[in-house]
Amino acid sequence: MNILGIESSCDETAAAVVANGRILSDPVASQIKLHAEYGGVVPELAAREHLSHVLPVVRQALDEAVVRADELDWIAATQGPGLPPALMVGYHVAQSLAFALDKPFIGVNHHEAHLYSPWIDPEAGCLDTTAFEPNVSLIVSGGHTMLVLVEEPLKHRVLGGTIDDAAGECFDKTAKLIGLPYPGGPVMDRLAAKGNPAAYEFPRPLLKDPGLDFSFSGLKTSVRYFIQKHPELVEDSSKLQDLCASVQASIVEVLVKKTIRAALKTGVKTITASGGVSCNRGLRQSLKEACESKGMQLRIAHGRYCTDNAAMVAILAAWKIQAGALPQTEEEGIRAGWRLEQGLTG
Repeated sequence: MNILGIESSCDETAAAVVANGRILSDPVASQIKLHAEYGGVVPELAAREHLSHVLPVVRQALDEAVVRADELDWIAATQGPGLPPALMVGYHVAQSLAFALDKPFIGVNHHEAHLYSPWIDPEAGCLDTTAFEPNVSLIVSGGHTMLVLVEEPLKHRVLGGTIDDAAGECFDKTAKLIGLPYPGGPVMDRLAAKGNPAAYEFPRPLLKDPGLDFSFSGLKTSVRYFIQKHPELVEDSSKLQDLCASVQASIVEVLVKKTIRAALKTGVKTITASGGVSCNRGLRQSLKEACESKGMQLRIAHGRYCTDNAAMVAILAAWKIQAGALPQTEEEGIRAGWRLEQGLTG
C-alpha cells in the first residue's frame, strides 16, 4: 500500500511516501529564513510559500520514492490543528490530487501524528510497533504543549495542556526579548549549554499545582520585567548565557516534573516526547535523568521527526487505514482548532 502524506500546518511544506508502513521519502521545504525578518510566522506569507512549494515537494517525494502518482493507493494530509491559511494549501492540494487520481483521501490530526513519531525507527524507516507500550506522551512545540495518555495504539486521552502560551512560544518570545534572532528557541538552547541555570531565579508556573495543565505567559512577563531592570545583562556574553540557562531551566523543570507526575498518576512506565521543543538538549537531558531516577523508559522522537514532517502524517494514516478508517468525503474541510480528543479511533 503506497500512501502520499502532505503536511502544511505552519511553516514547513512537507510530503512523504510510505509503502507498506516504510518511509521511502520525506522532503521538507522550510520557511525559517522568510519569517526571521518578522520575528515569527506570518500566516499569509506562510500560505503563499506553501503554494509555491507544495507541488515541487510532492514531485520530489514521488521521485525519491520511485513511485508514480498512479501507483498511490491513498493520499493523506494534515487536517488540523494549525494556521488556517497554511492548512488550506496542503489539505486542498491533497484532496485535489485524490480526486484527480480517483484515490481515497484521509485527513490526519497533527497532534495525533506527533504522538506516534517517537516510535518511528529512523534506521528502519517505519514504526517500531513491537516495542509499543502504554505511555504518557509530552507533545511540546511552538504552538502546542500537552500531556497525553496513550493506552494502546490509536487509543488516547488528553491529561493536560497549556492554558495560554505553549512552551515553544515562550522560548521564542523570551528569546526575542533578550535580543536573539528568530527562531530564538534553538539559539537560547545553544547559549544555555554554556551558562549557569541557577544564576537568576524565574517563576515555575503551575509547578506546585496538582493538575497537569501548563501556563507560560507569566514566565514571559517575568523575563520582560527582569530585562527592563537589568538591560546590561544582554550586552555581556557570559551573563547572557546565564540568563538563557536560567530561563530554559524554568521552562524545562515545569515540563519534566509535570510529565513525571502524569506518569506516576497513570501508573505507566514509559514516557515519550515529540514536537519541535523536544529537540532542546536541556529538556532531553532532564527527561533522561528524571526517567532514570524513576525507573521509567524514555523515547524521544528522532530529530528529523520532532519538527513538522509528512512522514508521521503518512505513517499514522497507514495505521488508521489498517484499523479500518474510511475515506473522507470531498465536502470535508480543514479543522484549524481540531482537538486531539476528536482524533480518537474506535
